[in-house]
Amino acid sequence: MSKTRIEAFTDAVIAIVMTLLVLEIATPSEPTWSAFFESEHKILVYVISFVTLAIYWNNHHHMFQIVHRINGKVLWANNFLIFTLSLFPFATAWVGEGLFAWPPQAVYGFVTLGANVAYYILNTTLVKANGKNSAIGVLNSDHTKLFISIGANILGLLLGYFVAPILVIVINTLVLLIWAVPQKKIEENIDKYAGK
Repeated sequence: MSKTRIEAFTDAVIAIVMTLLVLEIATPSEPTWSAFFESEHKILVYVISFVTLAIYWNNHHHMFQIVHRINGKVLWANNFLIFTLSLFPFATAWVGEGLFAWPPQAVYGFVTLGANVAYYILNTTLVKANGKNSAIGVLNSDHTKLFISIGANILGLLLGYFVAPILVIVINTLVLLIWAVPQKKIEENIDKYAGK
């Protein structure tokens, strides 16, 4: 199967999800700076979610640069990733309304955890479809960052429940720092594996 359709579909869905994020931010009740700053935490949560989605898109793009075979399992794994990412506007809006409340933070934490698990499933499915000696098998086989992220997501949920709900989004924000730069190994070797 061609990978171009899966890439185009994923690009379109992520673009729509990013657009929905900003639509969830209500305009200030009055045309004043004080009214604007009353919703500053909602804008901050929006920025965190937007950056999260941008990182997923960047890494998805890099991953598919070295993929050459797509099968039905890959399609479903990619659909699962898209599903988890499509939940971000809802989770973002709710956590924006209740920054210090456990239920919205729990939903946000589980959405982030689900997206990380879905990305791992997609990655391993692509390796199986392309082979361990393929470009994706060689260059994207180290899942250390992903396992750290999943562990941190779980830790954030536990600390959010037992200590303070806001720790869910704080820890998830810190996790973004390790994903801000896409895997350099792929960028450095893209020409070597082009067409393989």
